[in-house]
Amino acid sequence: MDYETVSPEAFGASLRGLGLNILVRDVEAQARFLCDIFDMKAHRLSRDFAIMTYGQQVFQLHSDGTYAENPLLSLVPEAGARGGGAEFRLYDTDPDDVAARATARGAMILQDPTDKPHGLREVYVLCDNGYAWVASRPLDSQ
Repeated sequence: MDYETVSPEAFGASLRGLGLNILVRDVEAQARFLCDIFDMKAHRLSRDFAIMTYGQQVFQLHSDGTYAENPLLSLVPEAGARGGGAEFRLYDTDPDDVAARATARGAMILQDPTDKPHGLREVYVLCDNGYAWVASRPLDSQ
C-alpha cells in the first residue's frame, strides 16, 4: 500500500488486528521525534495527522482537533504529561543507538540502556507528550 496516496477510506478499510492512535499536541513535532530517534517513517504528515510505520507495523498520530467529536478528548489534560502509564515498546531497535540519538537531540532519557532480567536490553525515552518509548533488543543479539 502506498501510504502517501491511499485515500482515507481505503486506508481505514485496510486496518486489521490491533490499532494504535496516539493523541498528541503537535503531530509534526511528534513525527520528527519518532523519525529522528527510532528511524520510523512518517506518511501523509500534516498538522493534524500522520501515518507512522515502524518496520511492518502501522499506527497513527492525531492532533487534538481531529478528536473534537471523540469522547476521549475530554480525558486528555490541557497541560502536563499525557502519557503517564503508557509505554510503547519497539522490540527491533538498538537501545544504545537510540540513547545516542536521544541524547544528541536533547530528549529525556528516563533510563539509560540497561540489561534486564527478562532477557532484553532496554532504554526508556520520554517524548514531549509524556509517552515512554522503549527500544529493546534481546540480550543474545548483542
